[in-house]
Amino acid sequence: MLFEEVKSAIENVRPSLKADGGDIELVSVSDNGVVKVRLTGACGSCPYSIMTLKQGIEAYLKKVVPQVKEVQQD
Repeated sequence: MLFEEVKSAIENVRPSLKADGGDIELVSVSDNGVVKVRLTGACGSCPYSIMTLKQGIEAYLKKVVPQVKEVQQD
């Protein structure tokens, strides 16, 4: 199931975010590969959160779960 694959992949990203005082919540995964997440803690107010989201989290998820097309912040 796509949701479970994405959830598992996010668990691999979580320690890096927690190291900087942030965290990530998986909100939803659509059938067409759009993943919605919520960045919390330090990541929620960080001016670089969009860069982290696109260049870090989205790039990683696309690599390990090829069905992922885009990651959006909820």
